[in-house]
Amino acid sequence: MVDDSVLFETRDDIAIISINRPQRRNAIDARTSASLRQAINRFENEDALAVGILRGKGPVFCSGMDLQAFLDGEAEEILFGDGRLGGLVSRARQKPLIAAVHGVAVAGGFELMLACDLAVAAETCKFGLPEAKRGLVAGAGGAFRLGERLPPALANEILLTGNLFEAPRAYEIGLVN
Repeated sequence: MVDDSVLFETRDDIAIISINRPQRRNAIDARTSASLRQAINRFENEDALAVGILRGKGPVFCSGMDLQAFLDGEAEEILFGDGRLGGLVSRARQKPLIAAVHGVAVAGGFELMLACDLAVAAETCKFGLPEAKRGLVAGAGGAFRLGERLPPALANEILLTGNLFEAPRAYEIGLVN
């Protein structure tokens, strides 16, 4: 890795990719987005690796885009590089990727989770796309993926209210396994 904002380790044929910015609630800045993109590329390109796990270090999975980095002018690098957010949300992949969620997965963190093939979550997790409460749009694939996975009324509720919901509800509506 270029830096320690994303850690990459292997166990047999499993890649474990960890967002490592616990002091910023694993929020994605330009550096982290580039490192996550590099980790996803490595996972996809190494023939010996069969499955990947995406997780966050510290108390949360990922709180989304680092808003301070956004204000500092990093939005283009964070959101629109190859594969978009983290090199993951609009990338075609060949290998299964599992989100191991704990704490919160909100905004871009929720969108990263939705970009994975499976998601497992601690019962205490909270999920959501709070962008609507800030006059923003969930532009890293959340709107599209929710529309594909959920009935329109549920997808609209999540997108338009910006309210968070807990792991039992996420399981009930089919967003986590």
